[in-house]
This record gives sequence, C-alpha cells and structure tokens, in this order.
Amino acid sequence: MTGKTITEKILSEKSGEDATAGDYVEATVDAMVTHDVTGPLTIDVFEDVTGGDGALAAPDDVVFTLDHHAPADGVQAANNHNIVREFAAEYGANQYEISDGICHQVMIEEGFVEPGDLVIGADSHSTTYGGLGALGTGVGSTDLGTAFATGELWFRVPETIRFEVEGDLPDGVYAKDLILRFIGDVGFAGATYKTAEYGGSAISDLPIHQRLVLSNMAIEMGGKAGIVEPDERTATYLEDQAGLDVGIDPDLAADDDASYEAVYTYEGADLAPQVSKPSNPENAVDVGETVGTPIDQVFVGTCTNGRYEDIRVVADVLEGEQVAPDTRLIVVPASRAVYQKCLETGVLEALVDAGATFQSAGCGPCFGTHQGALGDGDVALATANRNFPGREGSMESSVYLGSPATAAATALYGEIADPREIETTRYDDHAVSDVGVVR
Repeated sequence: MTGKTITEKILSEKSGEDATAGDYVEATVDAMVTHDVTGPLTIDVFEDVTGGDGALAAPDDVVFTLDHHAPADGVQAANNHNIVREFAAEYGANQYEISDGICHQVMIEEGFVEPGDLVIGADSHSTTYGGLGALGTGVGSTDLGTAFATGELWFRVPETIRFEVEGDLPDGVYAKDLILRFIGDVGFAGATYKTAEYGGSAISDLPIHQRLVLSNMAIEMGGKAGIVEPDERTATYLEDQAGLDVGIDPDLAADDDASYEAVYTYEGADLAPQVSKPSNPENAVDVGETVGTPIDQVFVGTCTNGRYEDIRVVADVLEGEQVAPDTRLIVVPASRAVYQKCLETGVLEALVDAGATFQSAGCGPCFGTHQGALGDGDVALATANRNFPGREGSMESSVYLGSPATAAATALYGEIADPREIETTRYDDHAVSDVGVVR
C-alpha cells in the first residue's frame, strides 16, 4: 500500500475513510470562521438551509470576526457588523470585536486550531492554519453556511506538491522570500486545488510565525491548502500563545513513500530575498532586480506578515532613523495581542518616532477599501499576500510584495532596497513565546 501525505491522513481521520488523492469524502469539520464581509452571506445561507429555525451543529466551533472594515468605515460596514453580532449572540457562536484582529490570527491566538484539525473559513487565506499542521482551507459562504448546520463538508482529496528546502537560510532571507520563490517557480495557478506540503531542514528550523506565512500564501499558487509537519516547536507555540496542551501525533507526518504530484527541491544557501513585481504574486524576482524603484507607501501588516516578530524587524531597522521623505509607512498589527506587545516592548514608540502611522488591528489597506488605500499612480511595497490591480486601492496603483525586512529597508530609503545591505536581527521562537493572549 502506498504511503500517505499529511493531507490524506487528516482527511482519512475526519471522514472515517481510507482517503487518497482524487477520492471524494464527507468530513467532520473541527472549526469554522467567517468575518464581516463574508459573514452576512454565510448567515443567509444557514437560515435558508435550516428554514430559519435551526441550530448551529457545533456553536463552540463557529467563530466570527470583524476585521476587514474595522472599525466600520461606512453605514454598510456598520450594518454588517451588527448582523454578525446579533447572529452570534442568538446562536451562541464565538464573536470577536473590532480591533481583536484578523480572523486567522485570532483563530490561532484563541486556540481554535490544533495540529491534525480540519478547519474551514469563508476567507481564502484560511490555508494559514497549515502552519500548525492543520488542514485549513477557504470555502465559499454557501459551503460554510451549510457546514454551520451540519458540521460536515464534502471534499475532493487534493493531490500534493512537495517543496523541500535543505540547509541554512542566509541572513535577510525569510519565509516570505521562500513562498514568493515557490509561487514564482510554480506559477499563479500551478498548485490549483492541490496541497503545498513544505519540508526539509530549513522548514523545520523555521519558527512558527514564519511557517504560518508559507501556508497563508499557498492560495496564491492556487493551493487548496499549505501544510507543515507539526513538531514540538508547534506544541510549545500553542502552549505559549493559546494555553493549549497539545500532544504531537508522530504519525501526523508524510510517509516516506507518500505519492506526490511533483517535488521541488532547494538549497537554502542559494536563496535570496524576493520581491514580487506588480501585478501578480508569481512575478517574483531576486530583490536586486527591483532595487532603486521609488516607493510612495510601505505597508506592513496583514494575515501574512502582521505579527509581532514581523513588526519588530521593521522597528529594529528604523529605530533612531526616519522614514524617507515622500514615503508613507503604515503599520497594522494583526491582532490586539500583537498591538499590546508592540506597545509593551517599545516597538510602537520606535515606529511612530520614525514617522510611521500605526493603526488599530485588522486587515488595513490589504482589502483596498479601508484606511491606507492607494490613489492613482501610487506605487507601494507591502508585506501582504496579493498585488493584483486595485488590490490596495486604485486600479491605477502598483504594489510590490516583500518581506518585513525588505519593507523596512524600503521605508528607510524611499525606494526598494536589499535588506542584506542594512543591519537586521533575525528572531527565533523566544521572541514569539511571550506575545501573549487576548483573553
């Protein structure tokens, strides 16, 4: 019998079937999440399915956040917030308020995700949970509303593409650079409805906040999921972040004879910081090809790179310095806990002193309709996950993607800069272990 990938093992466990790629299974879902944009439609579907008088199959496993328009920036946004609040209160679901943060960060900080879980969300970046060894995937509001009522959902078991990175990464190269390189090599649709499974010694050495970046952006190559084998580092992270006592199942790893659709291998030492040029994440190039590009706005945040460790890298570069003239730096923490940590450690003060605008937790300008939106002709560099036309505002604007270190260097010089040319500090798990928990 051929061995299984991590994805096949999780879907076998959740469906009670001996699932292999290509099979269709009905699987029990461990947690579900939606937000102020997709939440109201999800609620409509749930009420249609249940006839308006049903109950949530597992209210403790249903999570609502208010993050895309938070605080509300108009009447429609405010009304959507109220729809979510009223539904969650009536049906006993979990609901988090404005400034609690982006759904994916809240789900992790609040302990809704554990290794081996199957988690769905009405947000494409629900793939993020793979950084903890869970199978996370984005679904439509129709699917999610139905799962609210049944606690289950059908899946076609995806094939898996393996990305293997061995050895040490050079200074200035982060998980964001890895995933941009992967997307560049595979293409924007190269992993459509497949799992991106990340392995090798360089991946095992990554702290959890960087593994989350790899999984978060699996969707940018079409991935159904992105997953990293959980280990003791995962367990320690969850204990520190969410107070969970998680045991790691040694079988929650890919078998040596697992079948992959393709395997991409890299030597860590050969990799360089990456920048994705407008207007597709697949336009990844070594940062040197973009150095000197004038930038109007630098945005640090999002569910990709809005964690404390990301913001701290930027603060360390800019402490005692000033953001370049004619360049705006917007920093948006991914959650209230991240905001608090930045406040307690002096990171917020350092960034504000350097000229940054520090906003309340949430998605910020990543959604293109909230604070920090780009105008006609603006050119930005963002730590976000997407740079499609109009993603952060005007269809006439342009967005480059890069790591927090590249963002910091760019803010310092007002043009895209190589982070290896400035002094930065790399961080390990000890920096994340005391970020704290919202509640």
